[in-house]
Amino acid sequence: FRAVVDGLSFSEPKIPVVLNVTGRVAAPGELTTPDYWVTHVRDAVRFGDGIGALVEQGVTRFVEVGPDGVLSGMALESAGDDAHLVPLLRKDREEESAVLAALARLHVAGARVDWAAYFAGTGARAVDLPTYAFQRRRYWPEAGMAATAADARSAGVDASDHPLLGAVVALPDSGGVVLTGRLSVESQPWLADHVVLGRTLLPGTGLVELALTAGETVGCVTVEELTLAAPLVLPEQGAVQVRVVVGPQDADHRTVAVYSRPEGAEDAPWTTHASGFLVEGVVSAEFDLVQWPPVGAEVVPVEGAYEVFRERGYGYGPVFRGLRAAWRRGEELFAEVALEEASAGEAGGFGLHPALLDASM
Repeated sequence: FRAVVDGLSFSEPKIPVVLNVTGRVAAPGELTTPDYWVTHVRDAVRFGDGIGALVEQGVTRFVEVGPDGVLSGMALESAGDDAHLVPLLRKDREEESAVLAALARLHVAGARVDWAAYFAGTGARAVDLPTYAFQRRRYWPEAGMAATAADARSAGVDASDHPLLGAVVALPDSGGVVLTGRLSVESQPWLADHVVLGRTLLPGTGLVELALTAGETVGCVTVEELTLAAPLVLPEQGAVQVRVVVGPQDADHRTVAVYSRPEGAEDAPWTTHASGFLVEGVVSAEFDLVQWPPVGAEVVPVEGAYEVFRERGYGYGPVFRGLRAAWRRGEELFAEVALEEASAGEAGGFGLHPALLDASM
């Protein structure tokens, strides 16, 4: 590598550049020597220091130019609460729509976007918009987005009235059951409020809800054990197919597993997200809540909790900000959680709304 860079000529950058080697703004002449580039290849990358240097310079908008948003998630801790971290491209998403979404986010964050250059030659024109606040949720109509009971019956399967599932199929040979569903941020907008390290995920409590619903279908109403194997990532566009497979009866329990694959990818393998056991009996919780807050419990401050979570890469939107109060008594922790008013009306279709259970954790 040294032999190659020795044969190159260098010029001073025309804009300030933060160096990965030092984590600070480059001094004149620092980038124009072969020695720097050899050091750049060999030494550790001071990524956090570099983000900190940009923050000290007053930078609040960061654009990640790369194939995905990994660095944007890593920069959360150093960039601060006022920062806007925008990846230009995202894995498994169309490049044009990803770039346009990134430009829109930068525009909303106050950056100057040359829209005339972007739309040049398209015939696009500016139009007036209403002045009331937007809810920032997507409501694109999509043909066949949700299967109806009639659709399920016409396909020879039973319909499911659960918000995350569409149909139930009994397996005649084994006595097992398969529940099917389709998940997307278009059909389940509340899922867009659960972002971890820049990716929208079905919360682990959603996997618990799917397993519990499957158990209730076959009369095993308790999830005895559930091991989470992999996160279920939701694409910004499109959807994922979900399968919940319940095994045959074995004494008083059945196996359960949750799988997914991208919609339209019939040749793609199914990913296992959770597996465990369902049992018939009901386990009663042992606690006394005659008095609330519990006797002897000390208040735990919860103000600013979600800002702390955000710094650690957990981007919780309004639906998932359900923690209202908390108390501690020895090793016990008590909390008050609630769904936002706009989502409370949707909770009836769930055994326990995943956002509400997530808030309790």
